Amino acid sequence: MSQSVFSIAFGVGTRNREGQWLEVLFPRPLLHPSAVFIERIKAILGYSGGNQIIDFNFAKASDLASALKYIAPEQSALLVRLAESHKPTVACVLEQDSQPASVPEAYLKLQLISHRLCKPHQINLTDLFKVLPNVAWTNRGAIDINEVAELQLEERIKGRMLEVFSVDKLPKLTDYVVPKGIHIADAARVRLGAYVGEGTVVLHEGSINFNAGTQGRCTVDGCIASGVLIGADSTLQGGCSMANTANQPLISLGNHCVINSHAGVGISLGNRNTVEAGLWLSSDTQVTVLDDAKQVVKTVLASELALQDDLSFYRNPETGAVECSPNHSK
Repeated sequence: MSQSVFSIAFGVGTRNREGQWLEVLFPRPLLHPSAVFIERIKAILGYSGGNQIIDFNFAKASDLASALKYIAPEQSALLVRLAESHKPTVACVLEQDSQPASVPEAYLKLQLISHRLCKPHQINLTDLFKVLPNVAWTNRGAIDINEVAELQLEERIKGRMLEVFSVDKLPKLTDYVVPKGIHIADAARVRLGAYVGEGTVVLHEGSINFNAGTQGRCTVDGCIASGVLIGADSTLQGGCSMANTANQPLISLGNHCVINSHAGVGISLGNRNTVEAGLWLSSDTQVTVLDDAKQVVKTVLASELALQDDLSFYRNPETGAVECSPNHSK
């Protein structure tokens, strides 16, 4: 068996009444664990290679904690706590970064991104939504949607209320990970699998989807869609949208960019770019390029200006044409 493992994590989660996984919390996922780490645990877990989901009980959790006590004290401490769990516990071992084939695998990969161990589009999430079940997220945790009605009645009989916050395949980020050094005004608007860089402020109208995020200090008051990564010191104003409309591998926004209110961007931008309020810039938008003297240089598709630095995009108030000129506001 190869000693090289992509990722491993120990977690606790929720199953429905048929024993199917609904979700899993992995508090301390590891990326590229050492060969010594894998060697210590494989006999206890019965791990023989490949991508495996392995349930473990109190006794195995205790044995794992002892085996890792001196080589991985944080993992050992986690396993001591998991040994106390009344909920199902599981080890997820990913030898390869292949597309997720189970709920625990999917949740591990999403949490690798949200723990900032992998950036968006650095990890295989192919067909993620075919694996994840639709779940009712409630004040009693994750509930199978086919079990909600019965639990609602049960709670009412006991004089309580079952509050359903959402019905979705993905939960909110902060129920699983609270990254260091961030501010999120409305936690429901940032999904698990978001990469939220340190110093990021997500305002009330801001949102970040899974497999997307920010690389550092940013202000987000618009929408960052899946497949989009925003550079440091950039601002997305209210109602604007960064969208991967062409289903490209990754749409990126450089550092020190400003996307103004109700604008939309569907191409990668370089550093210090600005986009005027209300302007939608897609890959096939016709853009007239001007020089410093406001003389026409050429007309191109917006995609041809992708990743270029120091550009300002706006609509000509007289002709309505989309124009681009050098941006000297540094």
